[in-house]
Amino acid sequence: MDSLLGTGVALVTPFTDTGAVDYPAWARLLDFTIAGGVDYVVVNGTTGESPTTTAAEKAGLLRAAVAHVGGRVPVVYGLGGNDTAATEALLHSTDLTGIAALLSASPAYNKPTQAGLVAHYERLADASPLPLLLYNVPGRTASNLTADTTLRLAQHARIIGIKEASGNLEQCLTIMARKPADFLFLSGDDLLAVPLIACGAQGVISVLANAFPEKFSALTRAALAGDFAQARTLLGYFVPLNPLMYEEANPVGVKAALALRGVCGPAVRLPLLPASAELTGRISQAM
Repeated sequence: MDSLLGTGVALVTPFTDTGAVDYPAWARLLDFTIAGGVDYVVVNGTTGESPTTTAAEKAGLLRAAVAHVGGRVPVVYGLGGNDTAATEALLHSTDLTGIAALLSASPAYNKPTQAGLVAHYERLADASPLPLLLYNVPGRTASNLTADTTLRLAQHARIIGIKEASGNLEQCLTIMARKPADFLFLSGDDLLAVPLIACGAQGVISVLANAFPEKFSALTRAALAGDFAQARTLLGYFVPLNPLMYEEANPVGVKAALALRGVCGPAVRLPLLPASAELTGRISQAM
């Protein structure tokens, strides 16, 4: 659990102008974020455009990441789906060598009940050889892991924490007040990282840390050290930037920022489109 404290970065997947995975840019992004101070990297999350990368591309990105990272930081792998049996089969067929933990988003579109979410996650955790992080992101999945459901799942030996992106502060506080001491609570909302750490969160899995790993890692470290004056100063830099990351859908905005920093191109896959010139200009100005 201790290896997943602090700042995790939900990595984008760089593409060439022709739509292929850009592996040289993938290596640059890994080096850029690790040199910038992130504590671990997350491969194949929704920020990595997992809905539109193929199974072969997912496997290639994972193996390239493990090889290039070379143990410098832990690697977390996003593995989920809205078909429990298919997700379990994928878990069994994926080479998980060198992976510290799995991050699994709740099923999307099905809108399961809370009992269904418990059954889904318990089945995956029972089948997993690795620790499992829950990922609650109702804005994408159309279902919410309630505090009571999260706390019930926290009793499972292999479920070690949650990336909480509901934006519901009361729900977050309830989980933190009642969770087991060894259950990780990680903010899934960048701008809520500082206030949630103040209330007991142990870190964040961040989108902004792709393009701004130095500042965002420093923000998290300051908050975890109790230096909230410094954390608030750094947070102030991101307040105008953060909404621009999502204005034309994630990861459109952060890829535009990465292109402005020379790390990778702005290309995304349909049905997403690259950032408009107008949005790119406002991101550049905010930076």
